[in-house]
This record gives sequence, structure tokens and C-alpha cells, in this order.
Amino acid sequence: MGRHRGAVLNLSAWARAGGLGVKSLSQSGPHHAKSGPMAERRERRSTQPNPDSPAVLRRLPRKGWAGPPLGFAALALLGACVGASLVGGLWRKPDRSAHLREEITAAKLAPKPSQAVTVLVIGSDADSLGGASNGAAPPGPANGDTVLLVRVNPQGPLQVLQLPSELALSLPGQQRPIALGELYRRGGVALTGETLRELLSLESTSPERYIVVPRQALRDLVDALGGVEVSPPRRMKYRDQALKYTIDLQSGLQRLSGEKVEQMVRYRDKWLGEAGRRANHQLVLAGLQAQMAAPGQVAQLPNLIPAWMGKVETNLSQQEILSLLAAALDNPKPAEFRSLPLKPATKEFGELRQLDPAAAKPLWPTS
Repeated sequence: MGRHRGAVLNLSAWARAGGLGVKSLSQSGPHHAKSGPMAERRERRSTQPNPDSPAVLRRLPRKGWAGPPLGFAALALLGACVGASLVGGLWRKPDRSAHLREEITAAKLAPKPSQAVTVLVIGSDADSLGGASNGAAPPGPANGDTVLLVRVNPQGPLQVLQLPSELALSLPGQQRPIALGELYRRGGVALTGETLRELLSLESTSPERYIVVPRQALRDLVDALGGVEVSPPRRMKYRDQALKYTIDLQSGLQRLSGEKVEQMVRYRDKWLGEAGRRANHQLVLAGLQAQMAAPGQVAQLPNLIPAWMGKVETNLSQQEILSLLAAALDNPKPAEFRSLPLKPATKEFGELRQLDPAAAKPLWPTS
């Protein structure tokens, strides 16, 4: 503030010394006088009145407002403006809308469920709901390309059971076993849920909710979140000539778009097989959870969810989804992933795998 006040004082001193057209009175002082003919002629000319001289101006009657000269009035106005700007800079008006921008945390997103809720999540290999083709080889109706049971516990971390899509299952009336991934194509959510309930010895009401996510919905979710940070563990490159589909991902930490995330969850390493795909799914799910919980992102979820729900099939309401997200995102512990133990591949079952009979029971502990 001292610097600006000094600037105003310097301007006033500059005006008194001749600025803004005001002549210094010292110029008519005796130390400017000189002798000689030229001096006399100059003296005679100077005795004639000059209508613009200050002396004449003092003798003329003033009209209207009798204020200070124009130069000093301008300086006064300038000083007032500078002073007002300084006051505004030091004492700004309070922001009355600050309370409207209060940060929304996961805990404030919605009331959490009063008890643990299990959700059946089916990742369809069709591009959209009701798609005529599964977009996979061999072509046909949509399959459950990814099958998960997600338990949201308000008192603990998120728990995810990855069901192997290649798990061999025997259905009544079928002579040959089928893959778990085919359940959705054969009987939809009802057959998938009933089979898992019997396989895992779940309660009669579990899973309580379900959601079917086609590939377009996955891409849209990731893009609406601004991408997801994931670190592919290796170079992923593959070209399917029949489907005209290309997977091309570099290894290392990076922010993936919805299209790139789809490539990662679809990639199947020829050496790691479906187990490698499940490892990729874990990385993507952890990245999605972290992105949703990021500062400023939680506040966008109430606006994002309604538009996204039109692209999935679910019996969850919008409020229930927000409630589950509040419980899942508010817990600082990372999600816990489990999978079912499988026997090694055999020639008899081909690409299908049998459940390891030596696996401890229950296959998915409830606590």
C-alpha cells in the first residue's frame, strides 16, 4: 500500500514542477535575467500583456464552479481511483456462494445400506442391450463374458468374486457340460443367478441385485469419468481379422479411454488364457474405484448415473446405486478379489475347466 501512496505523491510533485502544463514559478526568478540590447528588446516585449498568462487569468472573472485547476482535479480523481482499488484488493467482498461449492465426499453421496448387499454383475460381450450379435467369435447371442459377485459391506472393504467364464457346469437335460459364460445366453440373469446360488451355497435371497453391462456402457462410463489410470503389465497387441477388431496397448501406467479399457478387458494372452484376463479385470476395476473416489469426481456421480442407467439392465434404482457407491468409495481399504480354484485343463473338457474338488468350503466366505 505504501508503494501506491508514494506513486500518488510523486505525481503531485511532478504536477507542481511543471507537469500537466503548469509552469514553474521559478522560471521567472531573477537568476534568469541577462543584460544587453537583446535583453532590453525581450524586456519590452514581456511588458505587453499576454492573455494566456497566469496574471491575466487571475484578473478575469470566473464562471461556474470555482474549483482547483484541471490538472489538480485530475490528480485527485486518479488518487481516488487508486485508493479504491487498493481497498478492494485488501478487503474483498465475501463470496456468498462458497457454501454452494462445498466438497461432496463419498460419505455425503447418499445414505449407506444398513447391511451387506451382494450384486451380480454380468459383462455382456454384446455392444449394446438387445444386440443381435455378441461381437465375439463364434458369433451368436450375447454371452456373459465377465461374471462377478460384488459384495458391498458398509462396515468393510469391497469384496469381488470373479467367476471363471470357462468353468464347466452341468445343467439338467444337458448331456455335455457348458461354460459358465453361456448361462446368460441360455437363461439370462435368472438362470445365472440361480446357478451361482446353488454352486456357492448362497442364501435364498442372494444375490439381492443385478446389473448387466454391455461394452458400449463400459466405454461410456470410463469416458464420462475422464478416463481411468491403469498400468497394463505387458504389451498387448492382437488383430482379429474376422471381427476387424484391433487391440494395441503399451505397458506401464497410463490414462486409458473407454475404447482402450475395452481392449484391456478383452485381451486374452495365449499363454495366460482366461486367468490373465481376470488379472486385467482386477486392474480395471481398481482403477475405476480410484477414479470415482478422486477429489471432485464424487460430486459428478449423481449427474452421471441417471444417463448411464439407460444403457444397462438392472433392478437397482438410482438411489440404491448411489448408496452402494457411498459405501464402496468411503472405505479406505482396497477391494478384495477372489476367484474359484480350478483343476488343470484336460483333453476331455478342452477349453473348459472343472472346479477343484479339494477347494475349501464355503467357496466364498461371507465374512
